[in-house]
Amino acid sequence: MDHNEDNKDNQSLDQTDQQATPEEVQTNPTQAEKQHENPKPAKKSGRGFLGGFFGGIVAVAIAILLISTNIIPISNETASDVPTSSSPSQDSNASDIVKTLATDDAKESSDIEEVSKAVVGVINMQQQSAWEDSEEAGSGSGIIYKKENGKAYVVTNAHVVEGAKGVEVVLNEDDEDNDHIKAKVLGSDSLTDLAVLEIDGDKVDTVAKIGASENMKVGETALAIGNPLGMDFANTVTKGIISGLNRSISIDTNGDQQPDWVTEVIQTDAAINPGNSGGALVNTKGEVIGINSMKIARQEVEGIGFAIPVDTALPIMEQLEKDGEITRPFIGISTASLNQVPSQYQNEIQLPDDIDGGMVIADVQAGSAAEKAGLQKFDVITKLNDEKITSTLELRKYLYSETNIGDKIEVEYYRDGKAQKTSLELQEQ
Repeated sequence: MDHNEDNKDNQSLDQTDQQATPEEVQTNPTQAEKQHENPKPAKKSGRGFLGGFFGGIVAVAIAILLISTNIIPISNETASDVPTSSSPSQDSNASDIVKTLATDDAKESSDIEEVSKAVVGVINMQQQSAWEDSEEAGSGSGIIYKKENGKAYVVTNAHVVEGAKGVEVVLNEDDEDNDHIKAKVLGSDSLTDLAVLEIDGDKVDTVAKIGASENMKVGETALAIGNPLGMDFANTVTKGIISGLNRSISIDTNGDQQPDWVTEVIQTDAAINPGNSGGALVNTKGEVIGINSMKIARQEVEGIGFAIPVDTALPIMEQLEKDGEITRPFIGISTASLNQVPSQYQNEIQLPDDIDGGMVIADVQAGSAAEKAGLQKFDVITKLNDEKITSTLELRKYLYSETNIGDKIEVEYYRDGKAQKTSLELQEQ
């Protein structure tokens, strides 16, 4: 993930823009209409009358069939670029949608136009020196997902607000003055790339409707909403599809050019541009199903963008809003893979010839579970609970996905070339 490329684009219309409206039919002459330009005299005969009579009956029957199958809608309205909400019968087979978040006096979005009002600009303000005021250092997007007790809450990407001296939010809904509202960062988590902001809710009239990402299927229409290239292109909506589900993407969260976490994301072919990170990926009913996060930025690659599934994001958002941080199991060590150990320290590490991978302990935190378990600097961890560990990525993935705070785990490691084992109780990070 390129943290300097803030945003992702968006996506627009569903099946309705494949259907021509009556106006479109009238403005696009058909072959029959062209023939009327040079009409030929009709021949009168009894057979012509009977043919016309029976032809009319057939036409009426076909029309009834088309209406009954909903190929021709009975509604007086023309086909709209924005899909309408599905009927109750269509929703009856869907799994339960996540619980409705508080909206206070704000309206919950019900279509694409309304949900776009809940997508805001997020401005990262940084100070270049102690003698200068903070200036805009970058911008991204965010989603207003809740309004409660006069406050509104915005979810965005952690990398959008990273290093900020201050954060400002720019509303997209009928804000002619383009006012910048000061935001408080309630919490940020680099592993999931999520952050939650709090702003004054006086000018917030619409909050996004949260959908569910678990029911999505590859090929379904998806729309991305955000602010590519800053607020000059605010509320940009683009159309794409769900290109893949449950994609595992390795990312570097600490800047050492080594992957140290794997994130599960939705793949979409939405056009992605700087400034769109933190924006909404929505379905055709205007429900948020993902939070745009990153793209593959290579010259030979086109249309591969990623969004954090909303089902994954919601518990993180709730914990960041409440506690300001995400608690995870903690051993109390800093580590490096064998090939990352500086050459001057390689002689401190002794391993049997058949061991070619492991995590070298670089430091043990005082008072930690690791110290209590007797682990030391230059010990090489090779297994946790019989799970092979050869990288920081594997270490974190196992700890954060398979264990909980308070669990006891067995650690297999090598010291002075000899295999040893110890057990420890995982602490809260």
